[in-house]
Amino acid sequence: MKAFELTDLDIDQQLLALPGASLLVFTSVGCSSCRWARQQLPGWELPVARICWIDAGHNGGAVQRYGIFHLPALFVVCEGQFHGALQTGLNAGDLREAIEEALKREPEELP
Repeated sequence: MKAFELTDLDIDQQLLALPGASLLVFTSVGCSSCRWARQQLPGWELPVARICWIDAGHNGGAVQRYGIFHLPALFVVCEGQFHGALQTGLNAGDLREAIEEALKREPEELP
């Protein structure tokens, strides 16, 4: 699966331009769950074209706009439209189901 590293400087431009669905994941190097997610998620079969990683420690603007309160924080964006946050456990089956449900929601503009 493709993976991108996004920053405050390019997050909007990239998410608006990327085709298909993206899993947007906010992480931090000091978070053990985040390190585990970075190792595991790329190998899972998920209904997205790519994973977009954002280091929460270095991208405070995006953290503030997306209202991040815990890490890792996961969101779905498809064709430049925001499909919301995912409230799910970090296992392949639950995450796959949460993404599919998010893609059925009425999309909004990016935060």
